[in-house]
Amino acid sequence: MHTKWFTAILLTAMFFSPSVSWTAHPLITDDTGTQGKGRTQLELNGQYDKDKETQAGVSIESTGWEIGAAFSYGIADNADLVLNLPYVDAEEKQGGVLVYDENGPGDISFEVKWRFYEAAGLSFAVKPGIVLPTGDEDKSLGAGKTGYHLFIIGSMEAAPWEFHANLGYVRNNNEFGEEKNIWHASLATMYEAVKDLKIVGNIGIEKNPDSASDDDPAFLIAGAIYSLNENFDIDAGMKFGLTSSETDMSLMAGLAVRF
Repeated sequence: MHTKWFTAILLTAMFFSPSVSWTAHPLITDDTGTQGKGRTQLELNGQYDKDKETQAGVSIESTGWEIGAAFSYGIADNADLVLNLPYVDAEEKQGGVLVYDENGPGDISFEVKWRFYEAAGLSFAVKPGIVLPTGDEDKSLGAGKTGYHLFIIGSMEAAPWEFHANLGYVRNNNEFGEEKNIWHASLATMYEAVKDLKIVGNIGIEKNPDSASDDDPAFLIAGAIYSLNENFDIDAGMKFGLTSSETDMSLMAGLAVRF
């Protein structure tokens, strides 16, 4: 496989989630919660990824950082506008030789989350979005084409537990020959162990963007969220690959401020 195409697919596997906003970070699975009309949330999150595999007998080691900001604004009590701004720094070695070392802004996305049903602790929402090719595709930091996605979200609250499920479709338009039609399925749970401290877990799988592979990336996340007050959260977690096509390990941390 051409090095540039392979690097693009590997970066997609490392950072793919799929260009959508975070829920209660470090979870990838979103919930149906919204900010409320006129309210704003700012999320600042970081992720360090490390992966090692063998391709055609050659050892490939990849590391990378992604730092992201997500702005959510409540246009109604049950609807948010969301803007996601990623920044990527990635490196790849093949057989111990550095073949890729780039950094810069990634593709930004705009989303709308609309909670259309809520009763007795059960709620449902939809989240369509568009991904703009603002990242430099020549450096494999962006897809090079406009894409879009649609997620269906379900949440159930039964204190001290919360459960969330996502089903999604991503139109992964790109310049690298990657699979264009990506599906996503994931489940998450949150448990309030003590006041203001939640233990979280997340499992999921999605279609491999490498159209030549039938090994779909699957992940497991474990972490915690601590609320300093009702408007300020900090979090940390670890993400593990359950299949060989998923990134081996990721360290995640972030904060959320609401006003």
